[in-house]
Amino acid sequence: MKITQETYDVVVCGGGLAGFCAAVSSARQGATTCLIQDRPVFGGNSSSEVRVTPHGAAAFHAYARETGILSELLIEERAANHEEIWENGWTNSVWDMTMYDLAMKTPNLKFHVNTAVQSVNMTDERQIASVVCYVANAETKLTIHGKTFIDCTGDGTVAHLAGCEWRMGSEGRDEFQEFHAPEAASKDTMGNSIHFKARDMGRPVPFTAPDWAVKHEDPSYFYDQGRLPKEMKGGYWWIEIGVPWNTIYEAEDIRHELTRHTLGIWDWIKNKDPKTKEKAANYALDWIGQVPGKRESRRIMGQYLMTEHDPAERTVFHDEIAFGGWFLDLHTPGGLLAAHSEPASAEGYTQSSEYAIKSYCGPYGIPLRIMISKDVDNLMMAGRNVSVTHAALGTVRVMGTTALMGQAAGLSAALAIRKGISIQEVPDTSITEVQQALLRDGCFLPNYKNEDPYDLARKASVSASSQALLYGAGPESKGFHEGLTVWRDQNHRIPHDRLLQRRGQWIAVGTDHIDTLSFCVSNNSGHVQQLKVALARVDHIWDYRVNTGTLLNEQTLEIPEGERIWVEWAVNATGLQPGSYVRLDLLGNPDLEWHRAGCIVPGHMSANEIGLNRMRRYDNGITMSFKVSPAQPCFGPENVLSGVTRPHQFTNLWRSEPNEPLGAYLELIWQETQSIRHVELTFPGHLIREYHAYSPFYRDPQCAKDYTIETYVQGQWKTVVQVAGNYQRHRKHELPESAAADRLRVTIQSTNGDPSAAIYEIRCYS
Repeated sequence: MKITQETYDVVVCGGGLAGFCAAVSSARQGATTCLIQDRPVFGGNSSSEVRVTPHGAAAFHAYARETGILSELLIEERAANHEEIWENGWTNSVWDMTMYDLAMKTPNLKFHVNTAVQSVNMTDERQIASVVCYVANAETKLTIHGKTFIDCTGDGTVAHLAGCEWRMGSEGRDEFQEFHAPEAASKDTMGNSIHFKARDMGRPVPFTAPDWAVKHEDPSYFYDQGRLPKEMKGGYWWIEIGVPWNTIYEAEDIRHELTRHTLGIWDWIKNKDPKTKEKAANYALDWIGQVPGKRESRRIMGQYLMTEHDPAERTVFHDEIAFGGWFLDLHTPGGLLAAHSEPASAEGYTQSSEYAIKSYCGPYGIPLRIMISKDVDNLMMAGRNVSVTHAALGTVRVMGTTALMGQAAGLSAALAIRKGISIQEVPDTSITEVQQALLRDGCFLPNYKNEDPYDLARKASVSASSQALLYGAGPESKGFHEGLTVWRDQNHRIPHDRLLQRRGQWIAVGTDHIDTLSFCVSNNSGHVQQLKVALARVDHIWDYRVNTGTLLNEQTLEIPEGERIWVEWAVNATGLQPGSYVRLDLLGNPDLEWHRAGCIVPGHMSANEIGLNRMRRYDNGITMSFKVSPAQPCFGPENVLSGVTRPHQFTNLWRSEPNEPLGAYLELIWQETQSIRHVELTFPGHLIREYHAYSPFYRDPQCAKDYTIETYVQGQWKTVVQVAGNYQRHRKHELPESAAADRLRVTIQSTNGDPSAAIYEIRCYS
């Protein structure tokens, strides 16, 4: 056997999305970094071996898609991939190679695939010295030394071998009074899943299940227990088994049982189910996974234990380093062997039950302390093995969220090494530096914004060639959303927009008053209808309180009979705060239909009431029809210095006038000459919906395609950066040499389809 040793600053164990983002982030911060992955490809559950597509906050909240390294990867994959994304089973090797390419291109990063951690060497009981690994098919024993170790193995293998305290199973309700906790503590966990893919062959094809496959005969097992066999091509997350097997030690038993069940389920769909036999006639099995995707095992105890109260109540942490927004999604232990697969699916994904209302959460902040081991001084965790209760794991475990945690862990580890401090000290001594570095790297934090003292743009004034005004949008309005659809496996498009309950439309405020608001409704009841309307202040676009405590006006209007009638409300709202949002609410009247706009107005979402003084996103992130007078100047150039790179408390976006030709520009002006070497830009796009909503070869129409950066030097403009064919939202440019300038201009010659040039943020550094 070959025996080798290597030494790095940061050692990341586990190459799923959390580990991959941790390693890239650490290396980009200048730390020598090693990434150890026990599979031949990166991505963990998202890889082509397992094929679970990354989920996150945008599944439930408009403009809540994760950014940073994950966003960079997903944008690149969609731009390059010929194949659509379906729920599960449809990930191909384009995704694997997108990740591999980034790993290859990242300075300071070395990786070992097909390499498993087998043991841990300790300097003392609180310090890891090295991990001992075995390289499969190479007969190589590899000892890797490091200053800081990040356990992204999912199972918490490194932490377990290092002697850390961990939990597995569910806390009882009496321990933390969590609504989602069972009455009594249990060792039960959520299960593992394998997925399948079926292909339409264009003609009938037979299928015969092997004798050892599970036999299904009872339709209620599927239709009454939350296991709906929807589209024939696959994507069934509920093919899941855990209890009575241990998800770590008996993973191979689970894999075998899942294979038996998958073949039996396909046999039911193809040959027995009267609802699907004809639909599935032309489909053939194309792929069945043999690497189970795991949801839950060990959770390593950190400096802080996050409970479900934190995401439910949006706890604000001083050490916030990421955010989440998936619902409190706790699958039934046993999966296919239990009475139903998961409570929300068993309810038919209703939005108004007590369980559904109390499961809807976020976007919420995540603290760094859940990723720092309380027992080992140089150990961090990222992924589903972080310091949370079983109930809280239901929301933080999804890959979009774990990728953000990974990026924060890698950055924090590198920063601690650079400063010569222990990672244990970072939450109290260096958290502002971590947060500002994450924001600079394209991440979003719900409760923190750009306050980087080194950002020269913050000292500048800003102007633009033009700016768009907000007039509203109607059913006939046209948008530029080609290639942007909905994730079809969740919240199917509502077939009508009847006012079955209160619905609200967020409207950005750019002046101190609004005179009139109008909305487009249909009344086909045969007589005049009464409709109560209200206008209220809201804190931000995810302020889902029905009663925000700041009602501006309310009135009952008469709605005449007719189709697509524009109703004008003389709201006469004064004393408004420019740079904020108000919400127009139409209260429930099932005889009326409030029509959606034919386009999505940037930063303008809608929500509907679900009960318990709560609302949630309406449909998949759409704009309802409305008009506002006077038109609101809410897309001004000053928004690029707001410190926030997405709609939140305001639009935070500069948009040029869409009726003018492109070639629009944004200009920074300083009172004194600045030495500029780095310019960093954040463009719009890739935020409103989940990754699943984006088509093959997608390039977001809002994103700048061709642009230049110029500096004003000695009385004339000089082009210092010229870009063609861009589709990434976050771009960092190093100028060929430092420019001594008191003005800087970004000119967007073309976008990927939208008529407006647009920018969320511009930063400049010496």
